[in-house]
Amino acid sequence: MSTAANAAPATSGQQPALIVVSHGPTARVRLDSGPEVVARAAGRDLQFVCGDRVLCACDAQHAQWQIQQLLPRRNALYRTSARGRAELVAANLTLLVVVVAPRPPPDLFLVDRYVAAATCAGIGALVVANKADQEYPAGLRDGLAVLAAAGCATLTVSARSGDGLEALRAQLRGQTVMFAGQSGVGKSSLLRELVPGSEAAVGELLKGDEGRHTTSVSQLYELPGGGALIDSPGVRDFAPAIESLDARTLGFSEVERLAPQCRFADCRHMREPDCAVTAAVAAGVMDARRYESFRRLHRLREQLQERVPYSRR
Repeated sequence: MSTAANAAPATSGQQPALIVVSHGPTARVRLDSGPEVVARAAGRDLQFVCGDRVLCACDAQHAQWQIQQLLPRRNALYRTSARGRAELVAANLTLLVVVVAPRPPPDLFLVDRYVAAATCAGIGALVVANKADQEYPAGLRDGLAVLAAAGCATLTVSARSGDGLEALRAQLRGQTVMFAGQSGVGKSSLLRELVPGSEAAVGELLKGDEGRHTTSVSQLYELPGGGALIDSPGVRDFAPAIESLDARTLGFSEVERLAPQCRFADCRHMREPDCAVTAAVAAGVMDARRYESFRRLHRLREQLQERVPYSRR
């Protein structure tokens, strides 16, 4: 693929393009006609993220590209910002891959939140356990088994030894994927194995914007077997945007299966009488840690609703 910095088309008309890297009002886009260029938003209200489809035009007078219009999204992944508001993470995904590893110690509650956000957005989820060449703690092995029993796809791989990489490539083929997870789980190592030549720094790709804060932006890569992969920065925490969560199930598949059996249609699955979810936990049918994860997300949702009333969002 071409990486010409600011190749201009033969005409000044709008061209469809894909956001490859975005940082504030600046992005690197891949024009459908082939080249990649640096472009800036034509207006302050225009917001875009990796995976977005946009319309661009070349401003010949100022010798720069402009992003003029955002095309309709198939879906979008949102998180809660530090101010409690919905913040875009990525767009038009078909699969969210949450990477975990023995080190750093895996945060399964974080994994649950990512999977819940993907489920509520209509995005597939895959939990990839990296560093299979190391000994997995019992908690991680058990956690993967519980996720699999809940219907979430899981896969064990090693970027170092190559174990499981062919199975991972098969899972990603033809998909628009985002990698997410804690810092240090090996997302970059997996990326290098899946996309040869992906060592290029984001700063190089955004040199039209001086590459500011380049370690904190997401970047989209073409997968050799077809499809695309968005690599996101490592995180310590993640909270789905409350507006994007299904109020009844919060994206937990076990709750979705059990909720129709609750006595009350508006059951919150917390302390209500004749709740099928709490009964399943007491009977050992639903995993207690997964239920605690549901409770934590439920409490967080209520707290955020109090901080940011819907009328002010």
